[in-house]
Amino acid sequence: MPSHNDRVREALARVEGERAATANAGAGVRIGLLGRGIGASLTPIMHEAEGRRLGLDYRYDPIDFDKLGLEDADLGAMLEAVRERGFRGVNVTYPFKQAIIPLLDTLSGEASAIGAVNTVVFSERGTEGHNTDCYGFAQSLRQGLGVVPVSRVVQIGAGGAGAAVAQALAELGAMEIDIVDVDTSRAQALAAQVASANGTLTRAMTPERLAEVIEEASGVVNATPVGMEKLPGLPFDPGLLQPHQWVADIIYFPRETALVRQARDIGCRVLPGGGMAVYQAVRAFQLFSGREPDPLEMAKTFAAYA
Repeated sequence: MPSHNDRVREALARVEGERAATANAGAGVRIGLLGRGIGASLTPIMHEAEGRRLGLDYRYDPIDFDKLGLEDADLGAMLEAVRERGFRGVNVTYPFKQAIIPLLDTLSGEASAIGAVNTVVFSERGTEGHNTDCYGFAQSLRQGLGVVPVSRVVQIGAGGAGAAVAQALAELGAMEIDIVDVDTSRAQALAAQVASANGTLTRAMTPERLAEVIEEASGVVNATPVGMEKLPGLPFDPGLLQPHQWVADIIYFPRETALVRQARDIGCRVLPGGGMAVYQAVRAFQLFSGREPDPLEMAKTFAAYA
């Protein structure tokens, strides 16, 4: 019977074999994406297209734990395996953005403050975790919605992505942030973290108070995975929304979630998750390659495949 590490290496070999006909196994810059249900992700396409445009030998492999039949406990072994195979680094998505932190040697200041990692860079110094989601969400909101009221924002979800979004909201000038999560202790921990780091009035709310807090909100953000192709559905009842509010979703596959669609029908200004996906990829590309990517070109690639 194969050992734990052997099973992970065999899974990685399957990923490499499946892409052998379309990608260079000996690429100068090799990147991976660790997560579950990531088959529809456009991050690999954006990275590889920008790499080609800049004349780089660049390959980006999705490593889907669902497709490969891997357990969450295999995360550390996979991190070690991709490093052994010469990867420059990996992006990390649901459900590993917080679970990966104990496996890393160092964290950037932003990743440490947020408490979540979506980008890991390998170097002679070891493994360093970064968070490009915070920048990605903030830049997406600026570009996609422009100036919107942020006097009181309700955020649904306090997981790895939610930690980055809450920090971005604080940096965007939110005066009050209500964080709602089915895991009350997780919401409380995130609220305390954001308040301590930014001085922003941040409260943890139970789902039972959702109707109350949404009624008083200027905007609402879905930072849960509910609505993904893997987890279809609605994170809350859109009937609670009012036309003067704005609604943002961090999910981009499907390209337009049921929440975004129904919020638009109500009359809300909406922000799908595509912009965040583009801008987090822009920052991650720079970290991996040391080159400055063109955000407009990466956005064009995203739009062409979305």
